[in-house]
Amino acid sequence: MALYVLGFAGSPRRGGNSEVLLDRVLAGAASKGADTEKIVVSDLKISPCRNCGGCEKTGHCVQRDEMQEVYPKLIRADRIVVSSPIFFGTVSAQLKVLIDRCQALWVQKYILKQPIPAGPGGRLGLFVSVCGRRTEDYFKVAETTIKILFLSLNVKYVAGLFFSGIDDKGDIERHPTALSQGFGAGCQLVTGQWSVAGDG
Repeated sequence: MALYVLGFAGSPRRGGNSEVLLDRVLAGAASKGADTEKIVVSDLKISPCRNCGGCEKTGHCVQRDEMQEVYPKLIRADRIVVSSPIFFGTVSAQLKVLIDRCQALWVQKYILKQPIPAGPGGRLGLFVSVCGRRTEDYFKVAETTIKILFLSLNVKYVAGLFFSGIDDKGDIERHPTALSQGFGAGCQLVTGQWSVAGDG
C-alpha cells in the first residue's frame, strides 16, 4: 500500500512562496509512489481551542467544525509536511489555530496513553518555511512549535527546509535551488534517506 503524505499549506496567501515549496515537496513524494493530499488551512472553517477541557476524558474535541474532518487524516497519515511563512517569528495565525486544536490528540497520547499508531517505518514529518529577513534565527521558534506538534502526533521530526530572504510572491521560484530541494525533500520523505537542507 502506498504511503499517505499529508501536506498543510499554512500561509493565508494562496500560491505564495511556502505553498509553492510545499507543492514541490508533495510532487517529489508522489514521484516515489506516495498518495499525497494538500490541505489549505486558510480554507478551513475552524475555531481556536477554547481550553475547555472537553477532550480530557475522551480524547475528542467537543467543537463541531471542519477540524473534525482533519483529525482522521492526521491519524491516517504516514508522512506529514507542514508549510508556513514566518510571521513575527513564528507560524501563521491560521496554522496556529489548527495546531492548537490538536490538543485533543495530545490528550490521547499523554493523558489517555493512546498515541496514534505508527507503521513499521514510523510516522515522519517535515517542516517547510520561508522568511523575508535574512536570518536563520527567525525559524527557531516556529520549528520548535512544529516539533512539539509532531511529538503530540507521534511523528518523528526528520528535517526542516528553510529559505530566508524570500518575501515577495514568486521569490521562491527565482531561488536557484529551492524548488529542486523541495522536490528532493519530498522524495527523501518517502525513501527515508536525508541529505537536503535549506539555506537558512
